[in-house]
Amino acid sequence: MAGLAESIRNIWTVEELRRRILYTLGLLVVYRIGAYVTLPGVDAEILAQATQQQSDNNLFGFLNMFVGGAFRQAGIFALGIMPYITASIIIQLLGAVVPYFQKLQREGEEGRRKITQLTRYGTVGITALQSIGFAINLRYGATGDAIVIPYWSFMISSVVVLTAGTVFVMWLGEQISENGIGNGISLIIMISIIAFLPQSLLQEFQLSANLFTFMLEVGILLVVIAFVILVSQGMRRIPVQYAKRVVGRKVRGGTTQYLPLRVNAAGVMPIIFAQSIMFVPATVAQFFPGSTFLQKYGSWFSNPTTWAYAVVFFFICVFFTYFYTAITVNPKEMADTMKRQGGFIPGVRPGRQTSEFIDNILTRITLPGSIFLGFVAILPTFAMQAGVSQGFAMFYGGTSLLILVQVTLDTLQQIESHLLMRHYDGFMKGGEQMKGRQMM
Repeated sequence: MAGLAESIRNIWTVEELRRRILYTLGLLVVYRIGAYVTLPGVDAEILAQATQQQSDNNLFGFLNMFVGGAFRQAGIFALGIMPYITASIIIQLLGAVVPYFQKLQREGEEGRRKITQLTRYGTVGITALQSIGFAINLRYGATGDAIVIPYWSFMISSVVVLTAGTVFVMWLGEQISENGIGNGISLIIMISIIAFLPQSLLQEFQLSANLFTFMLEVGILLVVIAFVILVSQGMRRIPVQYAKRVVGRKVRGGTTQYLPLRVNAAGVMPIIFAQSIMFVPATVAQFFPGSTFLQKYGSWFSNPTTWAYAVVFFFICVFFTYFYTAITVNPKEMADTMKRQGGFIPGVRPGRQTSEFIDNILTRITLPGSIFLGFVAILPTFAMQAGVSQGFAMFYGGTSLLILVQVTLDTLQQIESHLLMRHYDGFMKGGEQMKGRQMM
């Protein structure tokens, strides 16, 4: 505890780091304030009454979690940063199959600027389309009585305000990444999820049989978080030897470095994809209330308390882990880059054999990574079966827990880098940087 307190004091000692943290907190406060500002023409009181009984076990509830409740409150940030995430995923997928985007990815800084610009344009287009659907659902759904202005005035103003709101949130994220601390987009998503934590804790405390039960539940949650951190930081390090070469009058190379392959290379994206797919049937069923088949089918896929839901969700997560890893990690590109830089893996020929070697290792370590993600995804089901309330159980696993852990680790690593550059000890004993755990 003394070392932690000393590290916190060091943070406020470094003027630039203190400024960056305060700047980040200020922009996050601005974002949270915007979540409570409703769209023009919406009566907030009537809207609150209409949405009070709505279920969160659908795609709309999933989106509401990522925007900190602004979706349910019809806030100006109701679509949040999700259109930007969607545009980024589309651009990333196009980079795996379209030569033009593959070329941009290889052009270094200039290519990244073009990709960023295209992502911004895609965000505006996606937001405009989603805002039309959001306004129609708000007008003709159970919340229709909350609209107090004419139809076309509401539609036009909603599309303009929602699009502007998402662009502003995107700008906030970029400003945090550039002038603050941590990844701005990730921090915005994390703060949206954390917004549900106090209410969930209070509700669980009220529903618990006694204080011991509540503390036991919190203790188990901390153990789960520690386990997730352990696996998230796990990696397989492949030794890479670089041959000596003469550059001018200097001899460079001749060193051994390591190629890190993470056990969880796909991150949180497989769970996001899988959860989105699981919510689609329930969302479609909402638009056909008279269909008994769709209602039963939708409720079966949207009820996280059942074991059938958990089994299907687990295997979908495993599938998407392999799928997303195959798209984002390119062993052939790694082998070619290594060959151009004069590097080689001891005992493996450069080129095709190196690519196959990396691919085989990646396939092996992805198996425990995919099982880990699938297990984390269904942990809320175990928690709810044990009697934990649904709101608090969502923090035991799934998208919420992984995002909170990974964003927190990334932010702490950036803070630690700032401290170490100024010869202060970081959060780790002896000033050692936070590193991934090697899994041989």
